[in-house]
Parts: sequence; C-alpha cells; structure tokens
Amino acid sequence: MEDKIVRHIGDRLGIPRLVELLAEGLTGSELNSLLLAVYEKKVEGVRPTLLLQQYRANRFVHPSDLDMIEMQEWGLRALRHLKGCNFQPLELSPVAQWGSCSVVGTTSQKKVISAVRSTEVMADATNAMALYIADMRKKGAFPGQEMTRLCTVHRHVRAQEIKGKGFSPHFKIGCMVSAGRDQGAHLWECRALKEQLLALSSLFREVFGVEQVRFKLLKRGEGRPSDKEPAARAEKGSLLIDRLVEYLGKEGLEVGRDDAPPPNAYYKGIQFKMIIEGAGREWEIADGGFVDWTQQLLEDKKERLLIAGFGLDMLYRIQNGMV
Repeated sequence: MEDKIVRHIGDRLGIPRLVELLAEGLTGSELNSLLLAVYEKKVEGVRPTLLLQQYRANRFVHPSDLDMIEMQEWGLRALRHLKGCNFQPLELSPVAQWGSCSVVGTTSQKKVISAVRSTEVMADATNAMALYIADMRKKGAFPGQEMTRLCTVHRHVRAQEIKGKGFSPHFKIGCMVSAGRDQGAHLWECRALKEQLLALSSLFREVFGVEQVRFKLLKRGEGRPSDKEPAARAEKGSLLIDRLVEYLGKEGLEVGRDDAPPPNAYYKGIQFKMIIEGAGREWEIADGGFVDWTQQLLEDKKERLLIAGFGLDMLYRIQNGMV
C-alpha cells in the first residue's frame, strides 16, 4: 500500500523516482534542511481546530491509561534492584540516532518513527545502549576485559499497529545489556546469561511479588542472514545451548529449551524468554538474547553483547486485572 502511495505522489508531482532522488541525491544534512523547511511551511497552515482534529486521530500521542505515579515508582524499584545486581542505570535521550534499530538489526525502518536531524523516536533502548557502549569503547572507556552492565527504564514507541486489549503504541520497558569480549569456551556467554537471569528472577520475585517465574532458551543460528554456511551456524548454536543449559543447571538455574523454534534472525546463538503466571494464564514478560550489534559497530568479531527487555506496562496490567 505504501509503495503505491509513493508512486502516486511521484507521478502527481511529475517526479517518478522521487524517493530515490531524495535518498540518494541528497546528503543527510541536505535532507534534514529540506524536511525542516517543508514542516515549517506546512505548519503555517494548521489552525488550532485542525491541530485538535489531528491530535484526536493520532494514536501515537495520547497519554497512557496507567497510573503515572505508580509506574514511576515501579521504574525506580526496578532500577534500584538492578543496580544492586551491578547493572548501572543509564538515563537515555527521548530520541535515538536515526537507524539505530534497522542498520545493525533486522527491524524495518517503517516500524520506527523517523524524525529530522538524524534522529528517531526511541523504539528500542537496547540499541541505543549498544551505540553508547561502542562509542565509549572508541573513547577508551569500558575496557573489554571487564563486564559492562547497563540498565534503563524507558517509554518506547513502535510504529506497527498491535490490536488487542492492553496494547498501546507507546509503553514502558525495562532494559538490560551486558557487554564484553570473547573469553573462549563460551565462558563470557555463560557468565553474562547467568547474571541477567538471576537479576530478572529476583526482580520479579522479590520486588514485584511474582511467584511463578521460569526461563526458556531458544536455539538460534549464528551470523548474519546473508552468511553462506547455515549448517555450521546451526552446529555452533547447538553447542552453545548445550553449554548454557549445563552451566546454568550447575548454578541452580533450571531452564527449558527449544531446539527448533520458529525462524528469528534477530538473535545470534541463543534467545531467552521469561514466562510468568498471572490473570489465569501464562505471559512471556521478558525477552532477550545475544546479538552482534557491537561486533558490527566496532568491526570486531570478539565483541560480545547480551540484551534483555521486560514489560513494565504489561506487568502492571496483568497484576491489576487490566488484560
């Protein structure tokens, strides 16, 4: 549908290759200047009554229906607990670098609200933290031989429409990232995953009073989707999940496993899910896994990154009978 609209616009203006001309014929700063001028011109014709009409029709801008004070308190409780688990809280900007989700990951830019001045509305704080870590590495901070642990609580906005009770285009998510360098024999992966699972388990049990918490590991291929050795990647994924299940079991963390989950190119090697019980059913409340974002950003295959996100809005809705 969008491609048809774009073609229609190009034909109406007499510029068939309009998108290509703008995207390829202009530098980033030139495109920003052009868009700023267009928005400045268009806003001149918006009257207050039209502004209200546009607001009422825009699903992205309406306030959350959750209690603001309670949600702020939940966020603070989560951050204080994670800080006690050695994850340093980080206050992120409301906007991220343009392309944060789509350049190093598999997310389509159409699912992100792109903005001017090379920014986009925050759609995934873990991508923003990966960029921050890579930048700090370039500056000589966050030495690779040490584990870097960061966390945040941030309101995210996603452009894709999700229908159903309790779903909104913007929602609050708690995020964790662990970064470091390959230590061989999957030692870094074992340690990082153990720390995140223990932190999540204790957070939900001790802070939010969730009684039933369980984890499941999902085997994923390694490497980018364009790699030409799927069998070798699958074998590496099998070795990694075997190693992690054995290691976590010895550490007292019993985890389920899925060696043949539906396709997912987002994670590399292992994805994990945390499942809780509430409102008479089970919920996948947290999701995470290993990604290669810092490897791409720093052009270094030895870089390691583990990310996780948990739904604070969703947990609040579950515990307050709003789903």
